[in-house]
Parts: sequence; structure tokens; C-alpha cells
Amino acid sequence: MTITCFIEYRINPHQLDEFREYAVNWGKIIPECGGELLGYFLPHEGTNNRAVGLISFDSLASYEQYRARLKSSEDGHNNFLFAQRHQFILGKSAHSSPLSHLLIYT
Repeated sequence: MTITCFIEYRINPHQLDEFREYAVNWGKIIPECGGELLGYFLPHEGTNNRAVGLISFDSLASYEQYRARLKSSEDGHNNFLFAQRHQFILGKSAHSSPLSHLLIYT
């Protein structure tokens, strides 16, 4: 069963370029650690201080392996430090659910 993590960020809208760099970095790191990055979504219209990241895994076991690899990833560590140093993330919440339980509207 596919597990998808929905990560919602509250960001400083005046530091959108820094958040964009952070998101681009994850585009390399997440697959290297075993996750499937579905995408990062930055503000465009409406609320200017919210961003979302979506990452999927084949199973809960795959997710747990990803977390273990991420903890030992030098690139991941450096990206977390980049976010801390520049303080463009003001808050974050994460949720996960089996993909079969999500409602997707297009």
C-alpha cells in the first residue's frame, strides 16, 4: 500500500527564493534516500506564506528505511542547516496516509 506524506510549510513570503532552493535540493536528496518526490508546491495565487511538499513510499517499511537513510545523509543534513541558518520556514506540519484513503480533486 502506497504511503504519501503531505508536508505543509508556513514560510516567510519575503524569502521565497531561499525556500525554492531548499525545495530544489530535496529533489535530489529524497530519491537518493528512497522516497518518490511528487513535488513541492510554492505560493502562486492567494495565500503567500504556505508551501506544500508531497513524498510517496511503496510501503510503511519503505518510509522507515527512507527516514533512516535521511538521518545519515550529508546532503540532507546540509539542507536542514540551510533552512535553520536562513530561517525561511516559520512552521511545518506533516501528515501521512495510505494513498487509497486520500481524496484527490482536480
